[in-house]
Formats: sequence, C-alpha cells, structure tokens
Amino acid sequence: MADKLVFSVSQLNTYVKSLLEADPNLTYVYVTGEISNFTNHYKSGHFYLSLKDEGALVKAVMFRSSAARIRFQPQNGMRVICRGRVSLYERDGQYQFYIDDMQPDGAGALQLAFEQLTARLRAEGLFDEARKRPLPAYPERVAVITSPTGAAVQDIKNILARRFPYAKVLLCPVLVQGDGAPAQLIAALKAVNREKLADVIIIGRGGGSLEELWAFNDEGLARAVAASAIPVISAVGHETDYTICDFAADLRAPTPSAAAELAVPDVRDLLAALAGAQLRLRHAAERRLARERTALSALKASRTLRSPYEFVSRLREQLDYAVRDLGAAYAARTGSMREALSLAAARL
Repeated sequence: MADKLVFSVSQLNTYVKSLLEADPNLTYVYVTGEISNFTNHYKSGHFYLSLKDEGALVKAVMFRSSAARIRFQPQNGMRVICRGRVSLYERDGQYQFYIDDMQPDGAGALQLAFEQLTARLRAEGLFDEARKRPLPAYPERVAVITSPTGAAVQDIKNILARRFPYAKVLLCPVLVQGDGAPAQLIAALKAVNREKLADVIIIGRGGGSLEELWAFNDEGLARAVAASAIPVISAVGHETDYTICDFAADLRAPTPSAAAELAVPDVRDLLAALAGAQLRLRHAAERRLARERTALSALKASRTLRSPYEFVSRLREQLDYAVRDLGAAYAARTGSMREALSLAAARL
C-alpha cells in the first residue's frame, strides 16, 4: 500500500480529465441523439441538456459563444447531430459533452428556424389578414427598399416607369444579404414611415438560396413590416420562395417585377377607361340633347306659342270666373253673418 500512489479527489478528477482531453478520438467527435432536460439559461446564454438514445444518456453543455451561432431553437424531443469534445467537469466528477455546433437531424437548421419562427409569429396574430391594409389605387410615391446593384431594382424601375410614369420612385439602397442586411432593411423601412416619404413600399430582392434570402426571415424585420403605417409589398426571390417578410407584409408578390405591377395601375388601362367614359358621356349628352330638341319642337308647335293672345284671353276668362265666384261667396258669407247678428241683437 505504501508504494501505491494515493490521489485526492481533485487530483483524480484532474487526471481523468487530462486522459479524456488527450484522446484524439474525443476532441473532435460527432454525436447524434434526442434532446432532453433542455435548459436555456437566460442570464448566461448557455444551453444545458442531455443527449439520449434508446440505451444511454450523456450530459451536455453548449456555451453562449456557440449557442448564439445556431439559427433554430433546440427543444426537448428534437433529434440533433452535435459536434464537440468530451471532457470532465471536475467539481462533480461527471464527464460531459461540450457542444461546439448543433444541427437538426433531418431538416436543415435554417429550415427548422424558419418553421419555428413562422409558427410563433403566426400564433401572435402577426400574419392575420384582418390587420393587412389595402394598397392605394393611384400612388403618387413608391419607395423601393432593395439592393441598388441587383437586377431586381432595374426591373422594378422599368415597370413602374412604363405602367405609371406619374408616380415618383424613391430608391432606398440597402444590403439584402449578410449579417448587416436586416438592420439596414429595418432602418430604411422606419425612415420611410417616419418621414412619410411614400404611399406604398416595395421591399425585396432577386432570387437566391435559403441562406442568401435569410435576411428576410429576420424577426425584427417581420415586426417592422407589420408595424408599418404605409402598405408594404414583399417581393423576395422567385415565385416558389417564401419568407417571413412575405407573411408579415400587406401583400406578397411572387417576384420583384410582379410587385411593381401590383403597386401601380397601368396608365394604358386608365386611358382606355377614360376614353370609354368620354364616349359614354358624349352619347348621353347627345341623347339628352335629342330629347330636349323634341320637347322644344313640341312647345314651338303648341297653340300657346303660336297664338299668345288667345292664351291671355283664356287666362282673363278664368280670372273673371274666379272674381265672380269670390263675390258670390263673399255675399253669402256676409248675409249669414248679418242674420246671425240680427238674431243675437233680438235676444239682447
């Protein structure tokens, strides 16, 4: 016993930790399993969880620096693939899996994040049709929030100029992908609202991958779009692409070009409608004029206009009858009143 090395508990745990961390098979390892006992520590930002399968369980931790990089929200029961290292937590003498990266086992992380955020915002009522505003029929100013260098902005400007050249177009140049894009999109949207620079807003970009379109799945942007006092048309990617910005906007356009067509009327249709209204007005005026001419011809042919003295004579005759009737009525009335007066005097 005397020749045996005696460890303290701390020394033992430190030694075992060094063995684990020295094993190259355990310093960069992938582990798949189901999440359980998940805790998102709101103060530290660390994730604490267990990974389990049908036969075993391992404690795991994901520190804030790594947790901040994942797009989705881990949940109990979710199957994931994690990359990390194995070590020992010396204080408790318990080995743990320290996670550096986590991906859903099945659907991609971005797709899962998209589905989770969509479900949460929909439950809040952010996408309800009842809160969406109608677009103005004849906007005088159209704000376009997009990249100044992409093909989308040229398509939008060309279509607006062709369809409704009377509308003023305000270009708000922003980043449409990358880490800084959501902040710029939100700032431009708020500036247009704050200064009341437009009657309708088009926000979007051309097509791309899910990663390239991800700025338009930002929660802050979705809330800014929903809060906009000016109606917003979202036009992100191609017809098959859907983003959370599309759901929050007052109207989703399948493409940026379609957004321009939806934002303004076609001046050719307006001119055609105006020409039709002018034609109908002319026909109505002609019909009214024809009726008035017919009525005038009838008046011109009447005896009154052809023989005005006869008309005056007839009126004089009617007046004589009226005077005679009035005189007779007056005589009868005064006679009855005299008789009544006489009877009253006799009684007195």
